[in-house]
Amino acid sequence: MRRTPHRFRALHTIVRVRSERYVGDAHSVENRHFISSGTPLAAEALKVTHAHWQVENSLHWVLDIAFREDESRLRKGNGPQNFALLRHIALNARKQERATKLGVKNKRLKAGWDETYLLKVLGHIAS
Repeated sequence: MRRTPHRFRALHTIVRVRSERYVGDAHSVENRHFISSGTPLAAEALKVTHAHWQVENSLHWVLDIAFREDESRLRKGNGPQNFALLRHIALNARKQERATKLGVKNKRLKAGWDETYLLKVLGHIAS
């Protein structure tokens, strides 16, 4: 019997998810692998990985559209990580401010134009 290395002792399952995408005439296939300490059935593992990617995709979409994150030219030192953290804080603060019925991008613009609204949004960070 082969010993499991210390860092993988709780590893019970390796999951492979095969994704196929069709856009017009183009077809692409991608395999993603996940490790788990649980022993999920295939349907349960697919449900969990789908939920994970749904959150990931929606977060990155908002950061790209509302904050234009993909256009950032920060490349050196800790700048990229620091600004990513600030964007996440700003996004969370805007999501907590529910009184104004605007999308994330418009809330960002309003906070830039209206100091009273900016202070209202920033108040959610401190509380």
